[in-house]
Amino acid sequence: MSLLAIAAGLATGLMLGLFGSGGSIITLPALMYLLGVEAKPAIAMSLGIVAITASISAVTHWRRGNVNVPVAAIFGLFGVAGTYGGARLGVMTPELVQLLLFAAIMYAAAWRMTRPGAVVPRTDTLVRLDCSGAATMLCFDASRVGQVAAHGIVVGVVTGMVGVGGGFLIVPALVLLSGLPMKQAVGTSLVIVSAKSAAGFAGYLGAVAIDYALMGTFTAIAVVGSILGAAASRRMSADGLKTGFAVFLAVVASYIVYRETIGG
Repeated sequence: MSLLAIAAGLATGLMLGLFGSGGSIITLPALMYLLGVEAKPAIAMSLGIVAITASISAVTHWRRGNVNVPVAAIFGLFGVAGTYGGARLGVMTPELVQLLLFAAIMYAAAWRMTRPGAVVPRTDTLVRLDCSGAATMLCFDASRVGQVAAHGIVVGVVTGMVGVGGGFLIVPALVLLSGLPMKQAVGTSLVIVSAKSAAGFAGYLGAVAIDYALMGTFTAIAVVGSILGAAASRRMSADGLKTGFAVFLAVVASYIVYRETIGG
């Protein structure tokens, strides 16, 4: 494995640990363009790598109280269903369509990450504390459960089709739809991303060839990065890193578009 591929694995984990998102956006191009994996196997392996890495990082956030279980359950349950369906659809979708859609999502993520003030928590949260007098009890606003479930399905389908965990879509959705504080949105996103990515990986099993040795090595490197990212998230301002990551996304998306169209 090249030094660039190792750096990509570390970056995958760092992004997941810091932001609860961004893992597959780095993993998929690294597998394809640095390690020479074909598109569909790379999409499947990317989902598997992110599933394991996000799960480990989620444990760290869980211990800090940054995982909202009811929201993760609703969003994650419907997201898993959407991801599995998206993966089955992805098996039948032309590779060029998958990759161009992936690049479009990267552009959207870059734009979103340069607008940190655009996400404002709602006051009518999906989950409210102390609904029946017990300080630790969580209850649901049933009128908005369907809204969160629908968003989970949509993000899940995109996840399965193009091999992205969807965290950069989930985090702002959790803040906007569920009224979660940013740190809780990151931790909750990791739980959802791990479940949806695992479902997407399962959807590709038996349909594409997977290099498990390469996948395991990349995952091990990414896990190290996720531990470092989760530790840094406690004391690091992410604004500068978000801007740099947004530029990185735009550059990689442009390379994919060029490689798959003009330069192909």
